[in-house]
Amino acid sequence: MDIAPLYKILLVFFAMLVLIRLKCPMGLAMVVGGLVLARWAGRSWGVAWSDLQVSLLDPELWLLVIIMALIFEYGRYLSEDRNAQLILRLASAWGGRHSRAVSLMALPAVIGLIPMPGGALFSAPLVGQLTRDPSLSPAWKSAVNYWFRHIWEYWWPVYPVVIVTLSIFPLPLGLFIVLQVPLSLAAVLSGYFFLVRPQINRLSLAEPIDEPVANAKGARVFWPLWLVIAATLLLPPVLGGVMDVSLSVRRLLAMSLGLGVGLFGILRDSGPHAGRKFLRQLRDPKAFSLIGTVAGVMVFKTMLERSSLLPAAGEQLIASGIPLIWVVALLPFIAGLVTGIAIGFAGIAFPLLAGLAASTATGLAPISTMVLGFACGYAGMMCSPIHLCLVLTRGYFGSSLAALYRYIVPCVLLPVATAVVMYWGLTRFGW
Repeated sequence: MDIAPLYKILLVFFAMLVLIRLKCPMGLAMVVGGLVLARWAGRSWGVAWSDLQVSLLDPELWLLVIIMALIFEYGRYLSEDRNAQLILRLASAWGGRHSRAVSLMALPAVIGLIPMPGGALFSAPLVGQLTRDPSLSPAWKSAVNYWFRHIWEYWWPVYPVVIVTLSIFPLPLGLFIVLQVPLSLAAVLSGYFFLVRPQINRLSLAEPIDEPVANAKGARVFWPLWLVIAATLLLPPVLGGVMDVSLSVRRLLAMSLGLGVGLFGILRDSGPHAGRKFLRQLRDPKAFSLIGTVAGVMVFKTMLERSSLLPAAGEQLIASGIPLIWVVALLPFIAGLVTGIAIGFAGIAFPLLAGLAASTATGLAPISTMVLGFACGYAGMMCSPIHLCLVLTRGYFGSSLAALYRYIVPCVLLPVATAVVMYWGLTRFGW
């Protein structure tokens, strides 16, 4: 029986979810899913195994594994009692009674300004120290950390998805930012109303702590973070002058160098046995499981790209005869859901949407198509169970996927609704 490409992808996707539900390690489920996709795409077992070997030898995979291991140690450092108490005092010094709520939104957002893979794991310890109240559920903590980590990617120019989008829809950067900023504002509002506001009383500090020295001490606690941010921003161009590798590899290498130098300083300040603690932590089942999941996500991404099923699924959806506005919404959404990365929905769906918008027969306008497609692709990515940040933050806080979705899905709806309103408004002006 010949199964259409779209159905093949969705069947494998849901089969992986079933395997995970049956307690199969997520990394292993992703590898199995990648092999099945390769076979269903008509690739022989020999070619499928070759694809698997290529994915396992990908420098990005191993750099991500190294980065995850180093970030775990940074999380342990922030979780130490002296640093945890300092973070709480620093949050109070920033804004008084409601400063904890403000900090919960601001700290992941600051990390989100840097396009680092798995960056939600970097901000998770900070959120954890600000939410030590046992009445706050792991799913809620995961949702806050995950959501506010991603509020900038709609328009922030350093993100790869923005660069790819502008290469497909050639708009001036200024116009693109003006069009996309409302989606970021909608994301902030939805995160506040659906996540933070319902817990505002639990987050309020009974007596704000006034410690002028907190800011100076805070600089000491956060210096490894500033070092990683500086390395991620400044080192890739330098590495490009001495290494002939892709920009993504240079970014990951720069990040790992910043983390490595920061870790050296943390271990030096943590006493003579800190190195042994670091090695013991890497043997922890939780850390080992998360690192394996990262590897599985990267393998599945590579296997999906090499299968060429997603472009074929897009052509199938376009030829199905459903209204074009649904194609504009569904194609990026499915691509984002299945790949779990922003550049996945942009690189796969947007060339097809741009082709449709360029044809006068469809009646689609390029700018409105881009705005709606971007918002829906982003919604799919944020709801994807294989999105690296979702996997890592859920694992860090020990949340179930279903409980996390109860918080995330309402947040996703407002930016999509904003994009729908913008789509109709822009279309009326022929945009």
